[in-house]
Amino acid sequence: MLSVLDTPRLRLRALVDTDIAALFAIFKDSEAMRYWTRPAMTDIAEAEALLREIQHDDEAETLFQWGIARREGDLVIGTCTLFRIHREHRRCELGYVLRRDQWGQGLANEALSALVNHAFGAMGLHRLEADIDPRNAGSIRSVERLGFKLEGHLRERYFVAGEIQDSLIYALLAPEWKSR
Repeated sequence: MLSVLDTPRLRLRALVDTDIAALFAIFKDSEAMRYWTRPAMTDIAEAEALLREIQHDDEAETLFQWGIARREGDLVIGTCTLFRIHREHRRCELGYVLRRDQWGQGLANEALSALVNHAFGAMGLHRLEADIDPRNAGSIRSVERLGFKLEGHLRERYFVAGEIQDSLIYALLAPEWKSR
């Protein structure tokens, strides 16, 4: 079961059936999904299937995906995820997406700060990684603001919607986060 993570403007919480339309609004936007490793959704049934997958993975504790909701109104405007969790090595990857009309307000930084605190605190992780398309300047700024360091450039790593994508690997260690 996911912990609820509150920030001044946001609540990171479990996704529920009433969030399916909001998930579809986020994941159908081809511009928001341009740098993801899967194409934009084209049918609301895909959002419902995604929610079922998220709920299954949460129960199995193999992936944790929170809905990012504005505290006012509790409408989901994005998601943030801890996945590829390797407990024995105390590391995982993080991912996130915000609805395009929410960009440029510092919300990704606010949500990710809460997520990083949780990962290095309650979850006891030591290393977080972010896999980012080099063209995604906003996402790069977000993780660098949090202290993530660039560790590598993987060429032509993904093939999504007919396009080959490179990948930048960023990482943050718990001692670096705690010393900020």
